[in-house]
Amino acid sequence: IGMIAATVFFLYEGAFVKKKWRLSLLVVGLVTLVAAVHYDYMRDFWVVKEATPNIYRYIDWLITVPLQMIEFYIILVAAGAAIGSSSFLRLLVGTIAMLLFGYLGEAGLMDVRLAFGLGMVGWAVIIYEIFAGAASSAAKTAGGAVMSAFNAMRLIVLVGWAIYPLGYVLGYLAGGVDSSTLNIVYNLADFVNKILFGLVIWHLAVNDSSEYA
Repeated sequence: IGMIAATVFFLYEGAFVKKKWRLSLLVVGLVTLVAAVHYDYMRDFWVVKEATPNIYRYIDWLITVPLQMIEFYIILVAAGAAIGSSSFLRLLVGTIAMLLFGYLGEAGLMDVRLAFGLGMVGWAVIIYEIFAGAASSAAKTAGGAVMSAFNAMRLIVLVGWAIYPLGYVLGYLAGGVDSSTLNIVYNLADFVNKILFGLVIWHLAVNDSSEYA
Protein backbone atom coordinates (compact mmCIF):
# COMPACT_ATOMS: atom_id res chain seq x y z
CA ILE A 1 0.00 0.00 0.00
CA GLY A 2 2.88 2.35 0.81
CA MET A 3 4.39 1.74 -2.63
CA ILE A 4 1.05 2.44 -4.35
CA ALA A 5 0.55 5.64 -2.36
CA ALA A 6 4.09 6.77 -3.19
CA THR A 7 3.49 6.09 -6.89
CA VAL A 8 0.36 8.27 -6.95
CA PHE A 9 2.17 11.01 -5.06
CA PHE A 10 5.23 11.09 -7.32
CA LEU A 11 3.26 11.00 -10.57
CA TYR A 12 0.86 13.70 -9.36
CA GLU A 13 3.64 15.97 -8.14
CA GLY A 14 5.46 15.55 -11.43
CA ALA A 15 2.83 17.70 -13.11
CA PHE A 16 3.74 20.72 -10.97
CA VAL A 17 7.52 20.88 -11.09
CA LYS A 18 9.78 22.34 -13.72
CA LYS A 19 9.90 20.37 -16.94
CA LYS A 20 13.52 19.33 -16.43
CA TRP A 21 12.60 17.46 -13.23
CA ARG A 22 9.53 15.65 -14.55
CA LEU A 23 11.50 12.70 -15.89
CA SER A 24 13.10 12.23 -12.47
CA LEU A 25 9.73 12.07 -10.73
CA LEU A 26 8.37 9.77 -13.44
CA VAL A 27 11.26 7.38 -12.85
CA VAL A 28 10.80 7.29 -9.06
CA GLY A 29 7.09 6.73 -9.67
CA LEU A 30 7.96 3.76 -11.89
CA VAL A 31 10.27 2.40 -9.19
CA THR A 32 7.51 2.36 -6.57
CA LEU A 33 4.92 1.10 -9.08
CA VAL A 34 7.07 -1.89 -10.06
CA ALA A 35 7.68 -2.61 -6.37
CA ALA A 36 3.94 -2.42 -5.62
CA VAL A 37 3.12 -4.94 -8.35
CA HIS A 38 5.74 -7.41 -7.16
CA TYR A 39 4.70 -7.05 -3.54
CA ASP A 40 1.18 -7.93 -4.65
CA TYR A 41 2.53 -11.10 -6.27
CA MET A 42 4.56 -11.97 -3.17
CA ARG A 43 1.59 -11.39 -0.88
CA ASP A 44 -0.58 -13.81 -2.87
CA PHE A 45 2.21 -16.38 -2.94
CA TRP A 46 2.66 -16.04 0.84
CA VAL A 47 -1.06 -16.54 1.49
CA VAL A 48 -1.01 -19.82 -0.43
CA LYS A 49 2.39 -21.29 0.54
CA GLU A 50 3.60 -19.17 3.49
CA ALA A 51 6.88 -18.59 1.68
CA THR A 52 8.40 -15.76 -0.33
CA PRO A 53 9.67 -16.60 -3.82
CA ASN A 54 13.04 -14.85 -4.13
CA ILE A 55 12.63 -14.71 -7.90
CA TYR A 56 9.95 -12.02 -7.48
CA ARG A 57 12.26 -9.89 -5.34
CA TYR A 58 15.07 -10.17 -7.85
CA ILE A 59 12.85 -9.39 -10.83
CA ASP A 60 11.73 -6.31 -8.89
CA TRP A 61 15.32 -5.30 -8.04
CA LEU A 62 16.54 -5.99 -11.58
CA ILE A 63 14.09 -3.34 -12.82
CA THR A 64 14.04 -0.84 -9.96
CA VAL A 65 17.70 -0.69 -8.89
CA PRO A 66 19.03 0.26 -12.36
CA LEU A 67 16.28 2.90 -12.53
CA GLN A 68 17.55 4.33 -9.25
CA MET A 69 21.09 4.40 -10.60
CA ILE A 70 19.78 6.21 -13.66
CA GLU A 71 18.41 8.87 -11.31
CA PHE A 72 21.91 9.97 -10.35
CA TYR A 73 22.63 10.55 -14.03
CA ILE A 74 19.27 12.20 -14.76
CA ILE A 75 19.45 14.82 -12.00
CA LEU A 76 23.01 15.76 -12.95
CA VAL A 77 22.07 16.17 -16.60
CA ALA A 78 18.97 18.17 -15.63
CA ALA A 79 21.16 20.46 -13.55
CA GLY A 80 23.49 21.03 -16.50
CA ALA A 81 26.45 19.23 -14.92
CA ALA A 82 29.07 17.81 -17.26
CA ILE A 83 28.96 14.03 -16.92
CA GLY A 84 29.89 11.42 -19.50
CA SER A 85 28.11 8.20 -20.38
CA SER A 86 31.00 6.20 -18.90
CA SER A 87 29.80 7.14 -15.41
CA PHE A 88 26.33 5.80 -16.18
CA LEU A 89 27.89 2.62 -17.59
CA ARG A 90 29.93 1.99 -14.44
CA LEU A 91 26.84 2.43 -12.26
CA LEU A 92 24.88 0.04 -14.46
CA VAL A 93 27.60 -2.64 -14.53
CA GLY A 94 28.02 -2.43 -10.74
CA THR A 95 24.28 -2.77 -10.28
CA ILE A 96 23.94 -5.80 -12.55
CA ALA A 97 26.91 -7.55 -10.91
CA MET A 98 25.50 -6.92 -7.44
CA LEU A 99 22.08 -8.32 -8.33
CA LEU A 100 23.29 -11.22 -10.48
CA PHE A 101 25.66 -12.66 -7.91
CA GLY A 102 23.18 -12.04 -5.10
CA TYR A 103 20.58 -14.10 -6.91
CA LEU A 104 23.01 -16.89 -7.81
CA GLY A 105 23.94 -17.21 -4.15
CA GLU A 106 20.38 -17.13 -2.81
CA ALA A 107 19.18 -19.56 -5.47
CA GLY A 108 21.93 -22.05 -4.61
CA LEU A 109 23.45 -21.83 -8.08
CA MET A 110 26.77 -20.60 -6.71
CA ASP A 111 28.70 -20.85 -3.46
CA VAL A 112 26.97 -18.36 -1.16
CA ARG A 113 30.23 -16.88 0.18
CA LEU A 114 31.75 -16.39 -3.26
CA ALA A 115 28.50 -14.93 -4.60
CA PHE A 116 28.31 -12.58 -1.62
CA GLY A 117 31.87 -11.37 -2.18
CA LEU A 118 31.37 -10.76 -5.90
CA GLY A 119 28.08 -9.01 -5.25
CA MET A 120 29.82 -6.72 -2.76
CA VAL A 121 32.38 -5.84 -5.44
CA GLY A 122 29.51 -4.60 -7.62
CA TRP A 123 28.21 -2.51 -4.73
CA ALA A 124 31.73 -1.15 -4.14
CA VAL A 125 31.89 0.02 -7.77
CA ILE A 126 28.66 1.97 -7.24
CA ILE A 127 29.88 3.45 -3.95
CA TYR A 128 33.15 4.55 -5.52
CA GLU A 129 31.43 6.19 -8.47
CA ILE A 130 29.00 8.25 -6.38
CA PHE A 131 31.49 9.17 -3.65
CA ALA A 132 34.79 9.58 -5.51
CA GLY A 133 34.15 9.03 -9.22
CA ALA A 134 32.92 11.15 -12.11
CA ALA A 135 29.35 11.32 -10.76
CA SER A 136 30.60 12.80 -7.50
CA SER A 137 32.72 15.36 -9.33
CA ALA A 138 29.81 16.38 -11.53
CA ALA A 139 27.58 16.85 -8.47
CA LYS A 140 30.16 19.14 -6.89
CA THR A 141 30.20 21.35 -9.99
CA ALA A 142 26.39 21.52 -9.94
CA GLY A 143 26.42 22.56 -6.27
CA GLY A 144 23.43 23.96 -4.37
CA ALA A 145 20.25 21.92 -4.07
CA VAL A 146 21.54 19.31 -6.53
CA MET A 147 24.59 18.59 -4.41
CA SER A 148 22.44 18.44 -1.29
CA ALA A 149 20.08 15.92 -2.91
CA PHE A 150 23.00 13.97 -4.36
CA ASN A 151 24.52 13.70 -0.88
CA ALA A 152 21.26 12.37 0.57
CA MET A 153 20.79 9.90 -2.29
CA ARG A 154 24.27 8.47 -2.00
CA LEU A 155 23.91 8.22 1.78
CA ILE A 156 20.82 6.08 1.23
CA VAL A 157 22.80 3.89 -1.18
CA LEU A 158 25.63 3.57 1.35
CA VAL A 159 23.60 3.05 4.54
CA GLY A 160 20.15 1.97 3.34
CA TRP A 161 21.45 -0.53 0.80
CA ALA A 162 23.56 -2.13 3.54
CA ILE A 163 20.30 -3.66 4.80
CA TYR A 164 20.22 -5.99 1.78
CA PRO A 165 23.58 -7.69 2.44
CA LEU A 166 22.54 -7.84 6.11
CA GLY A 167 19.51 -9.86 5.03
CA TYR A 168 21.75 -12.06 2.88
CA VAL A 169 24.10 -12.67 5.82
CA LEU A 170 21.24 -13.46 8.20
CA GLY A 171 19.55 -15.76 5.72
CA TYR A 172 22.47 -17.58 4.13
CA LEU A 173 25.74 -17.01 5.99
CA ALA A 174 24.68 -17.02 9.65
CA GLY A 175 22.90 -20.33 9.80
CA GLY A 176 19.62 -19.08 8.36
CA VAL A 177 16.69 -17.18 9.83
CA ASP A 178 12.96 -17.68 9.45
CA SER A 179 11.17 -16.24 6.43
CA SER A 180 9.21 -13.72 8.48
CA THR A 181 12.38 -12.10 9.86
CA LEU A 182 13.99 -12.01 6.43
CA ASN A 183 10.85 -10.41 4.99
CA ILE A 184 10.93 -7.69 7.65
CA VAL A 185 14.57 -6.91 6.80
CA TYR A 186 13.96 -6.74 3.05
CA ASN A 187 10.66 -4.86 3.36
CA LEU A 188 12.29 -2.24 5.58
CA ALA A 189 15.08 -1.90 3.05
CA ASP A 190 12.65 -1.39 0.16
CA PHE A 191 10.65 1.18 2.11
CA VAL A 192 13.75 3.26 2.86
CA ASN A 193 15.59 2.75 -0.39
CA LYS A 194 12.68 3.34 -2.75
CA ILE A 195 10.19 5.67 -1.09
CA LEU A 196 12.69 7.77 0.86
CA PHE A 197 15.02 7.86 -2.15
CA GLY A 198 12.14 9.20 -4.24
CA LEU A 199 11.21 11.79 -1.63
CA VAL A 200 14.74 13.20 -1.76
CA ILE A 201 14.39 13.73 -5.51
CA TRP A 202 10.90 15.19 -5.07
CA HIS A 203 12.27 17.66 -2.52
CA LEU A 204 14.98 18.74 -4.95
CA ALA A 205 12.45 19.22 -7.76
CA VAL A 206 10.10 21.23 -5.54
CA ASN A 207 12.85 23.51 -4.25
CA ASP A 208 13.97 24.28 -7.78
CA SER A 209 10.50 24.84 -9.21
CA SER A 210 9.11 28.38 -9.25
CA GLU A 211 5.56 27.01 -9.59
CA TYR A 212 5.65 26.36 -5.84
CA ALA A 213 6.70 29.93 -5.00
